[in-house]
Amino acid sequence: MTELTQLIYASRPFGFDEAMLNGILMEARRNNPRDSITGALICRADLYLQLLEGPPAAVEAAFDRIARDNRHLEVRRCFSTPVTERLFPDWAMRDDPARSWMWTPNEIDDGAIETATPADLLAVFARLAAEPG
Repeated sequence: MTELTQLIYASRPFGFDEAMLNGILMEARRNNPRDSITGALICRADLYLQLLEGPPAAVEAAFDRIARDNRHLEVRRCFSTPVTERLFPDWAMRDDPARSWMWTPNEIDDGAIETATPADLLAVFARLAAEPG
């Protein structure tokens, strides 16, 4: 069985708009299949929350590129863990607006991401994965 890693990070968009988001998604959808990475990006004007999954070295390299990308501010690794199955096996990068059942902008400002447990964060992506794409 191939070793896989799931990594979730959060950041704050710099200059968020549709064109910037489309650029990020185009890059991810081009690069991720090459690197055997799948995942999902939840985005809105105040938050990027992304799950990357794939071979450990490839996931770390992708995270390092994101951390240096000037379209992201305050990039922080929430957690990473070895896994045996992918949550988004068919998605080079699924994108989704942050839903009303997620944290409000005020909750984000008050530290919701920093206090969320790995289980809380995974639950957000599990809920997204269960929705039709």
